[in-house]
Amino acid sequence: MQVTINGQARELPEGATVADAIRALGLDEAVCAAEVNAQLVPRRERAGFGLSEHDVVEIVTLVGGG
Repeated sequence: MQVTINGQARELPEGATVADAIRALGLDEAVCAAEVNAQLVPRRERAGFGLSEHDVVEIVTLVGGG
């Protein structure tokens, strides 16, 4: 299925979850926030929050620096 993650179209398998989308970006070890279609998805719900065709996912993480 096709979803948009951080503004870019991506293919994910049917049944993919928010946790799968985070893993696809290599951010599964990062502290991050995720929302689907402008709805915040709490960390505890990510593994069970299924994505659908054409969902818009935003994943934000902190970047240190100076």
